[in-house]
Amino acid sequence: MNVFDDQTIASDFLLSAKTGVRNLAYAITETASPKVRSVLKKHLTQAIDTHEKAINYMMNQNWYPAYNVDQLIQMDLQTSQRILNPTVIQ
Repeated sequence: MNVFDDQTIASDFLLSAKTGVRNLAYAITETASPKVRSVLKKHLTQAIDTHEKAINYMMNQNWYPAYNVDQLIQMDLQTSQRILNPTVIQ
């Protein structure tokens, strides 16, 4: 059984939140219906709020050094290695 650590799970959640924001923004530009656009805008606002909560959580845990690009790249590489080579956490 493979188990990922909290940082890996949080990183994956953050990536999913970013993807949701991007996809909703794209969908808003593609719809011709004012009603659908209104619903999508509400969902976009919720998605942005979710992203903000996720990034703040990660920053508070020192898992996302937003202002240190070199450290971000290093952490991304480590996260990628954990995903590609998972270990069981006891």
